[in-house]
Amino acid sequence: MILIYDGTFEGFLSLIYSVYYDKFKPKNIYKSLPEEILFDEIKYIETKKENSQKVLDSIKRIFPKNMLQKILNIDMCDKKDFEIQLLEFIIIGFKNQKELFNINNSCVFYINNLEKELFKNVHRMYAYTRFEELEDGCLYAKIDCNFNVLYFLAKHFIKRFNNQNFIIHDVRREIAFIKNDTNVSIENISSFETPIYSQNEEKFQKLWKSFFNAVSIKERENKKLQQMQVPLIYRTYMSEFF
Repeated sequence: MILIYDGTFEGFLSLIYSVYYDKFKPKNIYKSLPEEILFDEIKYIETKKENSQKVLDSIKRIFPKNMLQKILNIDMCDKKDFEIQLLEFIIIGFKNQKELFNINNSCVFYINNLEKELFKNVHRMYAYTRFEELEDGCLYAKIDCNFNVLYFLAKHFIKRFNNQNFIIHDVRREIAFIKNDTNVSIENISSFETPIYSQNEEKFQKLWKSFFNAVSIKERENKKLQQMQVPLIYRTYMSEFF
């Protein structure tokens, strides 16, 4: 059996509810139906707020607090096919919470490694995020990452830019974290007009590129090593690579 859900966290919790109460035994779970599936039974899971809330309340009541956070973290690994492993992980937790720490279990091992990969991407983006000054003094950064790291970046830069308004725009997912004088929020952005940059922004970028070039030694340039340290996917919005 193949289960299809809408890709949201609430949708996944609704799927767990259906697995429990409808006794589904999925062979795989997808956000959209792959073209190559021909003969498998397919069930589309409807996202229901009531069902998802029941599952969430049960997880909060039964699971250790750090395991709930782990589940939320894995949901941010949205470019990975984690659903079957996470479903098994949650089922194990409902049966015996101690098994959530047993790395000999394949799903626990997978979930732990995927969470490590998520935080590896988060820490990279701490260093690779580049802000540009807008006309009104607000700082604006575009990012593109395989995982949904916006929440973690927001927490990090709120501490760094305590008195500064800023926007972090996840171009791939069309969402943005916005901090202004009165509010902080994550907003869906289906279309976004190119912002107007401040007059000093071009000067800042030239200075940064000059520094980047000054500290490099052409005779010791190693493109392969550089690409290993700063993969191409992260360079799209890094001004020193423009």
